[in-house]
Amino acid sequence: MSLLFEFLPLILFLGAFLYKGIYAAIIVLMIAMPIGVLIKYVRTGTLDKMYFWSTVFLLVAGGLTLYFRNPLFLYWKPTAFYWVVAVAFLASQFIGDKPLVQRFFGLVEGLNMDKVTARQWSQLNLVWVAFFVAVGFLNIYVAYNFEQATWVKFKVFGLMGITFAFMLVQTFWISGLIGDDKDEEDKEPT
Repeated sequence: MSLLFEFLPLILFLGAFLYKGIYAAIIVLMIAMPIGVLIKYVRTGTLDKMYFWSTVFLLVAGGLTLYFRNPLFLYWKPTAFYWVVAVAFLASQFIGDKPLVQRFFGLVEGLNMDKVTARQWSQLNLVWVAFFVAVGFLNIYVAYNFEQATWVKFKVFGLMGITFAFMLVQTFWISGLIGDDKDEEDKEPT
Protein backbone atom coordinates (compact mmCIF):
# COMPACT_ATOMS: atom_id res chain seq x y z
CA MET A 1 0.00 0.00 0.00
CA SER A 2 2.91 2.33 0.74
CA LEU A 3 4.18 1.94 -2.83
CA LEU A 4 0.78 3.17 -4.05
CA PHE A 5 1.27 6.45 -2.20
CA GLU A 6 4.73 6.79 -3.76
CA PHE A 7 3.65 5.98 -7.31
CA LEU A 8 0.10 7.37 -7.60
CA PRO A 9 1.15 11.06 -7.59
CA LEU A 10 3.60 10.29 -10.39
CA ILE A 11 0.90 8.57 -12.45
CA LEU A 12 -1.36 11.57 -11.89
CA PHE A 13 1.54 13.82 -12.93
CA LEU A 14 2.00 11.82 -16.15
CA GLY A 15 -1.73 11.86 -16.89
CA ALA A 16 -1.97 15.61 -16.35
CA PHE A 17 1.13 16.15 -18.50
CA LEU A 18 -0.33 14.14 -21.38
CA TYR A 19 -3.68 15.91 -21.03
CA LYS A 20 -2.71 19.55 -20.36
CA GLY A 21 1.08 19.92 -20.32
CA ILE A 22 3.87 20.42 -17.82
CA TYR A 23 2.36 23.27 -15.79
CA ALA A 24 -0.92 21.46 -15.15
CA ALA A 25 1.08 18.36 -14.26
CA ILE A 26 3.09 20.31 -11.68
CA ILE A 27 -0.07 21.62 -10.06
CA VAL A 28 -1.50 18.10 -9.87
CA LEU A 29 1.73 16.79 -8.33
CA MET A 30 1.87 19.71 -5.87
CA ILE A 31 -1.61 18.76 -4.67
CA ALA A 32 -1.19 14.95 -4.72
CA MET A 33 2.10 14.67 -2.83
CA PRO A 34 1.07 16.62 0.30
CA ILE A 35 -2.16 14.61 0.36
CA GLY A 36 -0.01 11.46 0.18
CA VAL A 37 2.12 12.67 3.09
CA LEU A 38 -1.00 13.35 5.13
CA ILE A 39 -2.62 9.99 4.32
CA LYS A 40 0.59 8.10 5.16
CA TYR A 41 0.86 10.00 8.43
CA VAL A 42 -2.77 9.29 9.40
CA ARG A 43 -2.43 5.60 8.49
CA THR A 44 0.91 4.94 10.23
CA GLY A 45 1.14 7.66 12.86
CA THR A 46 4.70 8.42 11.70
CA LEU A 47 6.12 10.81 9.16
CA ASP A 48 7.88 9.19 6.20
CA LYS A 49 10.91 11.50 6.15
CA MET A 50 12.06 10.70 2.60
CA TYR A 51 8.58 11.24 1.17
CA PHE A 52 8.09 14.36 3.27
CA TRP A 53 11.36 15.97 2.14
CA SER A 54 10.73 14.96 -1.45
CA THR A 55 7.39 16.76 -1.15
CA VAL A 56 9.06 19.86 0.30
CA PHE A 57 11.57 19.87 -2.57
CA LEU A 58 8.69 19.49 -5.03
CA LEU A 59 6.71 22.36 -3.53
CA VAL A 60 9.74 24.66 -3.77
CA ALA A 61 10.79 23.58 -7.28
CA GLY A 62 7.18 23.43 -8.49
CA GLY A 63 6.44 26.87 -7.08
CA LEU A 64 9.51 28.32 -8.78
CA THR A 65 8.61 26.57 -12.04
CA LEU A 66 5.10 28.01 -11.99
CA TYR A 67 6.20 31.49 -10.91
CA PHE A 68 8.93 31.83 -13.52
CA ARG A 69 7.14 29.64 -16.11
CA ASN A 70 10.40 27.72 -16.51
CA PRO A 71 10.39 23.92 -16.17
CA LEU A 72 14.16 23.83 -15.47
CA PHE A 73 13.39 24.20 -11.76
CA LEU A 74 11.30 21.03 -11.92
CA TYR A 75 13.96 19.23 -13.95
CA TRP A 76 16.51 19.93 -11.23
CA LYS A 77 14.24 18.85 -8.35
CA PRO A 78 15.06 15.10 -8.50
CA THR A 79 18.76 15.83 -8.91
CA ALA A 80 18.85 18.25 -5.98
CA PHE A 81 16.89 15.80 -3.84
CA TYR A 82 19.11 12.84 -4.73
CA TRP A 83 22.26 14.86 -4.09
CA VAL A 84 21.02 16.04 -0.69
CA VAL A 85 20.22 12.41 0.17
CA ALA A 86 23.73 11.43 -0.97
CA VAL A 87 25.23 14.07 1.33
CA ALA A 88 23.08 12.80 4.22
CA PHE A 89 24.25 9.22 3.63
CA LEU A 90 27.86 10.38 3.39
CA ALA A 91 27.57 12.49 6.55
CA SER A 92 26.12 9.49 8.40
CA GLN A 93 29.52 7.80 7.96
CA PHE A 94 30.89 10.35 10.44
CA ILE A 95 27.84 11.40 12.48
CA GLY A 96 25.92 9.02 14.70
CA ASP A 97 26.58 5.44 15.64
CA LYS A 98 25.30 3.83 12.42
CA PRO A 99 25.38 4.80 8.75
CA LEU A 100 21.97 5.61 7.25
CA VAL A 101 21.86 2.44 5.17
CA GLN A 102 22.15 0.35 8.33
CA ARG A 103 19.30 2.31 9.92
CA PHE A 104 17.26 1.83 6.75
CA PHE A 105 17.71 -1.95 6.71
CA GLY A 106 17.22 -2.02 10.48
CA LEU A 107 13.61 -1.02 9.91
CA VAL A 108 12.90 -4.41 8.34
CA GLU A 109 11.58 -6.68 11.06
CA GLY A 110 12.99 -10.16 11.41
CA LEU A 111 16.38 -9.51 9.82
CA ASN A 112 19.40 -10.44 11.94
CA MET A 113 21.66 -7.51 11.10
CA ASP A 114 24.36 -8.61 13.57
CA LYS A 115 25.99 -10.73 10.85
CA VAL A 116 26.87 -7.65 8.79
CA THR A 117 30.10 -6.04 9.95
CA ALA A 118 30.57 -2.31 10.54
CA ARG A 119 32.99 -2.24 7.60
CA GLN A 120 30.38 -3.86 5.30
CA TRP A 121 27.75 -1.33 6.42
CA SER A 122 30.18 1.50 5.73
CA GLN A 123 30.97 0.15 2.25
CA LEU A 124 27.29 -0.36 1.46
CA ASN A 125 26.53 3.15 2.66
CA LEU A 126 29.15 4.52 0.24
CA VAL A 127 27.57 2.51 -2.58
CA TRP A 128 24.29 4.30 -1.80
CA VAL A 129 26.08 7.66 -1.88
CA ALA A 130 27.49 6.83 -5.32
CA PHE A 131 24.07 5.63 -6.50
CA PHE A 132 22.30 8.85 -5.50
CA VAL A 133 25.00 11.01 -7.09
CA ALA A 134 24.87 8.97 -10.32
CA VAL A 135 21.07 9.02 -10.54
CA GLY A 136 21.13 12.78 -10.01
CA PHE A 137 23.50 13.16 -12.95
CA LEU A 138 21.39 10.77 -15.05
CA ASN A 139 18.26 12.84 -14.38
CA ILE A 140 19.96 16.04 -15.57
CA TYR A 141 21.40 14.26 -18.59
CA VAL A 142 17.92 13.13 -19.66
CA ALA A 143 16.40 16.55 -18.90
CA TYR A 144 18.92 18.42 -21.05
CA ASN A 145 19.36 15.92 -23.88
CA PHE A 146 15.85 14.65 -24.58
CA GLU A 147 12.40 16.05 -25.23
CA GLN A 148 10.30 17.11 -22.25
CA ALA A 149 7.90 14.19 -22.78
CA THR A 150 10.82 11.75 -22.57
CA TRP A 151 12.02 13.35 -19.33
CA VAL A 152 8.51 13.15 -17.84
CA LYS A 153 8.30 9.42 -18.63
CA PHE A 154 11.82 8.92 -17.31
CA LYS A 155 10.88 10.74 -14.08
CA VAL A 156 7.76 8.62 -13.63
CA PHE A 157 9.03 5.20 -14.68
CA GLY A 158 12.81 5.42 -15.07
CA LEU A 159 13.85 6.96 -11.75
CA MET A 160 11.38 4.82 -9.80
CA GLY A 161 12.43 1.67 -11.67
CA ILE A 162 16.15 2.32 -11.26
CA THR A 163 15.73 3.02 -7.54
CA PHE A 164 13.57 -0.08 -7.06
CA ALA A 165 16.08 -2.29 -8.92
CA PHE A 166 18.96 -0.84 -6.89
CA MET A 167 17.17 -1.47 -3.60
CA LEU A 168 16.27 -4.99 -4.69
CA VAL A 169 19.91 -5.80 -5.46
CA GLN A 170 20.92 -4.41 -2.05
CA THR A 171 18.25 -6.48 -0.34
CA PHE A 172 19.52 -9.67 -2.00
CA TRP A 173 23.08 -8.78 -1.02
CA ILE A 174 22.08 -8.21 2.61
CA SER A 175 20.04 -11.43 2.59
CA GLY A 176 23.08 -13.32 1.32
CA LEU A 177 25.20 -11.92 4.13
CA ILE A 178 22.80 -12.66 6.95
CA GLY A 179 21.69 -16.04 5.61
CA ASP A 180 18.75 -17.94 6.96
CA ASP A 181 18.68 -18.37 10.74
CA LYS A 182 16.40 -21.42 10.40
CA ASP A 183 19.01 -23.22 8.29
CA GLU A 184 21.61 -22.58 10.99
CA GLU A 185 19.30 -23.89 13.71
CA ASP A 186 18.72 -27.07 11.65
CA LYS A 187 22.49 -27.59 11.28
CA GLU A 188 23.20 -27.33 15.02
CA PRO A 189 23.57 -30.72 16.70
CA THR A 190 21.05 -31.54 19.38
